[in-house]
Formats: sequence, structure tokens, C-alpha cells
Amino acid sequence: MSYQAYLITIKQKTGKGPADFRAMAEEKGFTKSGELVVKATEITNWLKADFELGHGHAMAIYALLKGIKNEDSV
Repeated sequence: MSYQAYLITIKQKTGKGPADFRAMAEEKGFTKSGELVVKATEITNWLKADFELGHGHAMAIYALLKGIKNEDSV
């Protein structure tokens, strides 16, 4: 599955896009000024609990928040 396919599936399931997840992560204190300040486990646990995402989809959002991937990544 491509990174874009992950983002599309996440948007369909949650109604939220990359900007929404960035804003929520900042509100939760997982990021500060756009920089991730927690470990991957905290992010994936949050996404699995609050949005019922699977591990792969949660890791896609982690990669987004970490700056490894962005909306234009393939």
C-alpha cells in the first residue's frame, strides 16, 4: 500500500486529514511547534484507541508527525 493510500483510507475512516492530525497532536502535547516530543508508542496507542486505526495506519500518521513523510510522499 502506498503512503497516499494510507492517507486516503485514514481520511475515509476518520474524516480527518494530515492537518487535522497535526493540530490534534499539538493540542495533546505530542508535538511542540510541530516537533514530535513523544515516542511512537504514545502516538500509535492514541490513534488505535481514539480512531480505531490499525498499526500500519497509525504508523503512517506517526511518520507524518515525525516528518519522515508528508502529504506529497508516495
